[in-house]
Amino acid sequence: MCPCKQIGTIFRREFKSYFDSPVAYVFLVAFLVLVGFLTFGMTHFYENRQANLTPFFFWHPWVYLLLVPAVTMGSWAEERRNGTIELLLTLPVTLTQTLLGKFFAAWAFIGVALALTFPIVVTTYWLGAPDGGTIVCGYLGSFLLAGASVAIGIFASALSRSQVISFVISLAICFFLLIIGFDPVVNSLAQWGVPTGVVNAVSQCSLLSHFDSMRRGVIDLYDISFYVGVMVFMLAAAQVVTDSRKAA
Repeated sequence: MCPCKQIGTIFRREFKSYFDSPVAYVFLVAFLVLVGFLTFGMTHFYENRQANLTPFFFWHPWVYLLLVPAVTMGSWAEERRNGTIELLLTLPVTLTQTLLGKFFAAWAFIGVALALTFPIVVTTYWLGAPDGGTIVCGYLGSFLLAGASVAIGIFASALSRSQVISFVISLAICFFLLIIGFDPVVNSLAQWGVPTGVVNAVSQCSLLSHFDSMRRGVIDLYDISFYVGVMVFMLAAAQVVTDSRKAA
């Protein structure tokens, strides 16, 4: 059977499971309310009298930091807690196909939440004439950032049968990968006498650094490759963890 068909089967199973639970709708509402509040309330969107979505995209990494781990924490942990992981792994699908199906389902779910923010774009166009290219770049960067965060969440979920522990691990990894590119942290490292080359290398490993350039309208193949690399690495790590637990 074609591997894509197997991945598609897992994808449909997982994606449907999100909407079979009221938690999914709570997440969508929470995401939209939080993004809307931060955009229009915290950054004084109307008072600035500038028709651009820079304040909107600024908050995405921090919103994902809280909500993506909540979406992914049950990907493997719930299967292991319910004892269904053994049944899942006996199906005619490989572990890689299962991982990819779960990953794409969670990523697509976050994509749905991101797509539902379109009223903010409509509002911005109603207020003025924003740069459409910058908006497209911002959404692309946000979607890639979400994908990297989801991959981290899948890895964290593979580490424990407890959803709470998976949530905390995912939150910690994502937070670390965000703050190492945060300006105050970078400036502090420089003030502590850390060599400039090391500071730059550390900041380039940050999810935030690569997103910042894209939300400003700059698409660089290096930034895209970074996010794809994080996804591949984290999914590979999740496969190693899951495979070792299966062997044990």
